[in-house]
Amino acid sequence: MVKSPRSLITMKWVSDLDWRILIFAVPCFSLLIFFSISSAATTATLNSISSFAPLKPFFSSRAPQSSGIQSNSSPPLARVPAWLNGSRIAVCLVGGARRFELTGPSIMEKILNQYPNSDLFLHSPLDQNAFKFSLLKTSPKIAAVRIFRPEPIPETEPQLRVLTARNSPNGIQGLLQYFNLVEGCLNMIKAYQKENNFTYDWVLRTRVDGYWNAPLAPEYFVPGKYVVPSGSNYGGLNDRFGVGDFNTSAVALSRLALVPQLDSSGFRQLNSETAFRAQLTTQSVPYLTKRVPFCVVSDRKYAFPPERYGVPVAAMSSPGPLSGAKCRPCEPVCQGPCVEKVMGSLNKGWSWTDWAGGGLQLCDAHGEWEKGWEKIFDRVAGPKLARARKRVGALRLKDCVKDFEEMKNRTAGNWDAPSANEICKLGW
Repeated sequence: MVKSPRSLITMKWVSDLDWRILIFAVPCFSLLIFFSISSAATTATLNSISSFAPLKPFFSSRAPQSSGIQSNSSPPLARVPAWLNGSRIAVCLVGGARRFELTGPSIMEKILNQYPNSDLFLHSPLDQNAFKFSLLKTSPKIAAVRIFRPEPIPETEPQLRVLTARNSPNGIQGLLQYFNLVEGCLNMIKAYQKENNFTYDWVLRTRVDGYWNAPLAPEYFVPGKYVVPSGSNYGGLNDRFGVGDFNTSAVALSRLALVPQLDSSGFRQLNSETAFRAQLTTQSVPYLTKRVPFCVVSDRKYAFPPERYGVPVAAMSSPGPLSGAKCRPCEPVCQGPCVEKVMGSLNKGWSWTDWAGGGLQLCDAHGEWEKGWEKIFDRVAGPKLARARKRVGALRLKDCVKDFEEMKNRTAGNWDAPSANEICKLGW
């Protein structure tokens, strides 16, 4: 059948229209596919390099997150690489619980929750503040707890020769008590390893009175080296925090056991920091200093402004990292050029703290904590940590006892402490 001219024209017009639509649609569809693949590839690239912080700025135009604590919202947790996430980590927490209602929740959030597969070891003296450890009942894993009645430690001749009472609030006995806390935690870890037939890949030791304003990042886990904070080294090495593999940690935490060797090597009149450095160097343990995002909350009074060998006290609102410097909640009285002047007058090998990048603000700590410090802390730490502080203040005896019983049930028998009732009643 012969088609009419009108039909042929119509078919040709439709055919031309189909080609025009196709010519327009194909490039658009191709571009859509291209951008979808590019977006997915970029996301995958960022995810794959997220463990390498120095490279990420080249792949993302986002401004880096600040590690400051002036905001009420906590900084995001760092991505933990697979090699570390699968490691066995022991977290050794030592010291008295004087201000644990302020520091404990930050340790939970910035360390224990950052590495939920880590095992917590608590070694602390029994006192009227020990009830505050009830906050630890929500820890991801509790391996062992020892809360002991402190007793005087006999002072040996080697200890009296090697150590000095100078600048120690409680003399040589104070040093020995501190060393016993640290090494006692190591002994707890060794016993747990033997009981369960394994060895930890990493041991992290920190103080009960440390306030953390940012997560402990994976960069602090350096194979073959013991990592300590920079600054506040008092002639030696800052001993307020440390992390290393088990072999380096076994040396670093043997604070009492290695004193006879230091004595044999001729070391005399060392403070805690110089004795710590001597431990590592005599045992050929390489160490690395880094800025670490925590400070030690202190009730002690210090002259302001500090002189050459004075102690600067940081405001907890300081962006940091503060590397274990002394701190308290206060309205800063010294910032910017003032901090530069104060820090420039301090001996860099003593109490000096790294303030590069404007990370340090100073308190006038010559007196007691200022009136209204609770509101200052709550504003700085944020609502979550503020609630934890208030919870401790409102804790009832029966709830305290219940919390400790729950903690005890989670340690599978590795519990060496007075009864929950005794611990809690001391706080009342």
